[in-house]
Amino acid sequence: MRTLFVYPEFPKTFWSYEKILELVNRKVLLPPLGLVTVAALLPQTWEMKLVDRNVREVTEDEWSWAELVVISGMIVQKADMATQIGKAKNRGLLVAVGGPFASSTPDAPELELADFKILDEGEITLPLFIEAIERGEQSGRFSANGEKPDVTSTPIPRFDLLELGAYDSMSVQFSRGCPFQCEFCDIIVLYGRKPRTKNPQQLVAELQLLYDLGWRRSIFLVDDNFIGNKRNAKLLLPAIKQWQIDRGYPFSFATEASVDLASDDEMMEMMAESRFEAVFLGIETPDEASLSIAGKHQNTRSSLEESVDRITSYGIRVMAGFIIGFDGEQTGAGDRIVTFVSRTGIPAAMMGMLQALPNTGLWHRLEREGRLIQESADAKGVNQTNLLNFVPTRPIRDIANEYVNAFCALYEPNAYIDRVTHYYLKMGLPRWPNFMPAELKKASLPGWNDVRALLIVIWRQGLKRDTRWRFWRSLLKVARRNPLVLEQFLVVLAHNEHFLEYRAVVTSEIQEQLAVLPPEPPAAAVEPTRELQPV
Repeated sequence: MRTLFVYPEFPKTFWSYEKILELVNRKVLLPPLGLVTVAALLPQTWEMKLVDRNVREVTEDEWSWAELVVISGMIVQKADMATQIGKAKNRGLLVAVGGPFASSTPDAPELELADFKILDEGEITLPLFIEAIERGEQSGRFSANGEKPDVTSTPIPRFDLLELGAYDSMSVQFSRGCPFQCEFCDIIVLYGRKPRTKNPQQLVAELQLLYDLGWRRSIFLVDDNFIGNKRNAKLLLPAIKQWQIDRGYPFSFATEASVDLASDDEMMEMMAESRFEAVFLGIETPDEASLSIAGKHQNTRSSLEESVDRITSYGIRVMAGFIIGFDGEQTGAGDRIVTFVSRTGIPAAMMGMLQALPNTGLWHRLEREGRLIQESADAKGVNQTNLLNFVPTRPIRDIANEYVNAFCALYEPNAYIDRVTHYYLKMGLPRWPNFMPAELKKASLPGWNDVRALLIVIWRQGLKRDTRWRFWRSLLKVARRNPLVLEQFLVVLAHNEHFLEYRAVVTSEIQEQLAVLPPEPPAAAVEPTRELQPV
């Protein structure tokens, strides 16, 4: 089969980083790891091409070449998924869809024109699809029926299909699933509560292929909780460290983890020595009552502020997610998030209004309580610019206004510089240079893209804007007191070029939705009926 993989376009999001990527002449933050994994699971005798619509358009020659079009995406991409399915069907092509959106809502109207729906994890359902194709079938729906594959048999993704130069970071996956039971999270719905991992040799083989393809930038381990299986993570990290040492540490790593990472010094030490430079934490809210109602009990067992500081002390930059709109939430939740972020100094604080994702515990509870707003739930996917898709326990307008005010406060240029400066003054020294072999230490000059980006940031933040004095004062302070993190400090300052623009996007899109919001139903006067499960 001549197979064309199409990855749908993302709307503007917190993570789209357009303004930052423009500075370094790249198109997209991360590649479609799911599609290149699917490509590796299909028969390797098939001819394959891949187009990421976030990088470029599909050409007419590519449409004409294809016999089969494979499309995968997340809920936030569903509008463009529908568009690309329609384009393929207008050309008389077979279309197969899969991925998180199709797996969670296979009967969504956006997917109705697709011929094949390959649901759940491909290691189980793709063989069923291949058998159907070989029998000459023209449609089908394939589900794993709750079965979860052993990912130690998953082949190395077809990274060679990617236009590598377009991406700022590369994606690899070590584990699937998470042991926790947060009510609003769909990871445990899609991948289960028993984390399954690849073996160290597999992951190292993926790194080696990327190295052989010429990749030398950062790598994001897209695990939703890298430490969900701590034993296996600790078996992996020494293998990564040795691989890095042998090649002069060509990669930096980032990943996602639960907050209890802060209680495991051995894990943090191993990550720092392997050159993990950043970790995303789902902090959600500093309000302990909201965390308990949401089932995020792991965030209530120790001080969240101390946890952030402890991880930071290992030279690992903390990114974090925050949510507003939990049941029982008290007025001022947005301000409390701003205060927490300012105190900890977390530079990248993603924030959004709570969304009930399909088939999560939250979705089912709200459905029982008659609180889901289906028109909103089905409208345009899940993004940081969506109102809540359910009736909350306090007025939606109050929540939305608190959210906009908090987000704008977090990324006000002067406040952002102060926060990042505070953070990097307490950042621990990187551990990995201590293991760099002397013969592999090379003083390399930065490339033109990096120099150009630095000059633009200096011009905008250090000369053009009213941040100029604060910029130079902060730069000198970090250079004097923590010089080994100065380069990363400047990179993170540059990130606000994106957030400055995204503040306006958040404000305008939320205001547009509030302007057409019908008379608001009374805030839910019900007690949450969620049955707390043992964790």
